[in-house]
Amino acid sequence: MKRSRSVRLAAASATAAAALALSSCASTATQTSPNSESAAAETAGRVAVAYKNGIAVLDGKTLKVVGTFPTEDFTRVNAVGDGRHVLVTTSQGFQVLDTGKPALTDAVFKATTPGHVVRHADHTILFDDGSGTTTIFDTRALLNSGGKLPSTETYTAAAPHHGVSIRLSDGTLLTTVGDKTGRTGAAALRPNGGKWDKVSENSECRGIHGEGAAADEAAVFGCEDGALLYHHGKFEKFAAPDKYGRMGNAYATETSSIVVGDYKNNPDDEGYLLNAVTLIDTAKHTYRVVNLPDNVHYTWRDVVRGSDHRAYILSTDGSIHVLDPASGEIVKEYPVIAPWEGPAHWQDPHPAIAVNGTTGYVTEPGSSTVHAVDLKTGEKLGSVKLSAPPNEITVALG
Repeated sequence: MKRSRSVRLAAASATAAAALALSSCASTATQTSPNSESAAAETAGRVAVAYKNGIAVLDGKTLKVVGTFPTEDFTRVNAVGDGRHVLVTTSQGFQVLDTGKPALTDAVFKATTPGHVVRHADHTILFDDGSGTTTIFDTRALLNSGGKLPSTETYTAAAPHHGVSIRLSDGTLLTTVGDKTGRTGAAALRPNGGKWDKVSENSECRGIHGEGAAADEAAVFGCEDGALLYHHGKFEKFAAPDKYGRMGNAYATETSSIVVGDYKNNPDDEGYLLNAVTLIDTAKHTYRVVNLPDNVHYTWRDVVRGSDHRAYILSTDGSIHVLDPASGEIVKEYPVIAPWEGPAHWQDPHPAIAVNGTTGYVTEPGSSTVHAVDLKTGEKLGSVKLSAPPNEITVALG
């Protein structure tokens, strides 16, 4: 795999950040409308875009900016999964953004260091790296909560760490195991009268990070030397072909048995650009690494799965490359934005992609623009220019 580049994205310069001019007063509204379920259906597909000190909410069809809200210097955005709400990570925790109103509410799931957000089996699962606490709530509970936080279940790990959890449909909680010195694997827990009983554990996944749920509730986690599968009540470790073969993110869809993961085989590489992927067939229990063409380089923000199960990779050459996970081949290429260079730091604005059905949303920090693309044809459906370089992006999907 080619050595990744480590060049700061020019569009994310301090000058561009200082030019921030998306103006709007922050909303402190916490009341959701009584017909919030129907409102969610009407506004599902709205797009939340984070930028320096702010968030913009876009209409998913027209790309019209329907609301802007000031926030902290750097925030992250994750869809709740109810078609309306997005969680914004701040220094206080996971703050609820209602894209339907729109309004950045004052409802916050408190966390000392908010981290991963996972949606699966009608539940949304939050992980607080600072305390090791997993918080679980019904995905649709916010729709009619009257602006209040819904009831939750919690589990606190033995030690804080940068982790992730997923709740399966039978109530089993899969959660990472680690401490401040590192992460070693994952455990499967079952609820028991307000407590959690450990039913199994695997400690063969050094540096465990990221998760994805495939068809038949096969859950995959990335390791620094392969991947870890939990399927039908058992853990199984897959070994990478390289001594160091890190998978840090899993791109999965619950209707496909194949999980696409990122892949890095050089621990000393200071850049964030990657040129290979892992393909894990959870039905056949197979794992392989596929090198991408020389012109395809991406970061963790640049891979999504479409409704057709294919993987869409936004590359530094400015094109979306369509990967068939079954064959491992690039089958289409859609030029979308200008060529770009990898970030010096992972938080730096650089192009990202999100998806809603057959529509892809691509950020272009170099021009402070968000584009909509038809993933079936590659046709550009529209663009909107913001007043600051967009950073993270998510779609409020149900």
